[in-house]
Parts: sequence; C-alpha cells; structure tokens
Amino acid sequence: MKNHHKPLRVSVMAERVKLLGALPSPFVYRVIWALKLKAIPYEFIEEDITNKSPLLLKYNPVHKKIPVLLHGDKPVCESMIIVEYIDEMWPQNPLLPNDPYERALARFWVKFAEDKGSSVWRLFRAKGEELEKTTKETLEMLQNVEEHGLGEKKFFGGDSVGMADIAFGSVVYWLEVIEEVVGEGVIFEAHKFPRLHAWIQNFKQAPVIKENLPDRDWMVTFFKRRREAMAASA
Repeated sequence: MKNHHKPLRVSVMAERVKLLGALPSPFVYRVIWALKLKAIPYEFIEEDITNKSPLLLKYNPVHKKIPVLLHGDKPVCESMIIVEYIDEMWPQNPLLPNDPYERALARFWVKFAEDKGSSVWRLFRAKGEELEKTTKETLEMLQNVEEHGLGEKKFFGGDSVGMADIAFGSVVYWLEVIEEVVGEGVIFEAHKFPRLHAWIQNFKQAPVIKENLPDRDWMVTFFKRRREAMAASA
C-alpha cells in the first residue's frame, strides 16, 4: 500500500533558539518577554559588550550590537524587529491585534517608543544643560503617551500584554531606575501621569513579566557603578 502522506515540514520549534545579550539591557529584556509570553524555550548566551565575541560579530556584522536572536543558523537583529519576528514565527499568544487598524495603532506606539524613548538612555549620561534638555524631552514623551496612548485601557492593545507594552515597558521600568541613579528629582510622578502609572503597575504584575523583570535594587547598584565609572573616565 502506497503512502500518500506529504513529507512533514520541519517544525519551527525543532530549530534551536538562542539569544545573544547582556543584562540588564532593556533591549534584551524586550526579546526575553516576547519569548516567555510565547513559551518558547531558548538558550541565553551572555555577551560582554566591552569585549564583543566572534559569535556576535559574525551574526550582527552591521551594528555589532545586542540583542541577536539565532533561530537555527538564521540571525535576527534589532530588538523590536526580533519581537515582530517571534510574533510571526510563533502565532500562539499573539502580540499584535487581529484588526488592521488596531495593528497600525500598536505599530505607531512601538515606533514612538523607539524614536522618543531614547531620551531615557541619554538622561543616564547627561549632566548640566544637557540633563535639563533631556529631562524636558522625557517629560514630553511621557505626556504624549499619557494623553494619547492608553485611553482607559489596561494595556495598549486592551486586556493583555502586547507589542507596544513590550516596547514601552523597557522604557518606563528603566526610567524609574535611571531617575533614582541620576538623583535630580522624580520625572515620572504619579499625579502627573496617572494612566501611565496604572499601566506600568499592571505591566509589572502580569505573571510572565513579573517573573522576568530584573531586580530593581540590583539595577540601581549596577547603573550607579556605571555612572561613577563614566564620570571617572571623563
């Protein structure tokens, strides 16, 4: 009797998933959250960003930066591009809504986080006039999200953590640490940004996120040391 079954396609899960990163990079955590939300097993390969490995240089020869996702021998670079790849490759627990307009809105806020969230990383390095300018830019970014991003929703896309939440979670959680390290007063005040404050609490309490957040006290110590080392070398 002939076998008419077609050859089975190799499962996407059969190809091993590896993540090249360094902690506590917010960009690496974006990818970790996406992988965990999808329940995808992966191997984490710790990189030393002051002494980049041949593996990192091989798989991200253009930017030479973390994170890099390896799916089998295929590298994907840039954190939110990796998150989109994960969402398309593993459709369970989708990170984007079904509705095309809602998807467009989510992508808008992801791009906004990418474009404007960089003020938070500049805040860490800034002092004097540059610190004032960067603080103002960060406040404007937060105000825009407060007024136009969330409405009355629990998360950007509704009732569950999605792509825009992953993009902003890595901005706001790190901002709370960085403003403490810089020590020039609180930027992210609850009375000024009530919706964003409620949102970040919901985000941090979502089970998968809660289990995969870097410890805040450890981060404060880590970034204080980094800032002191930067001041000493300057």
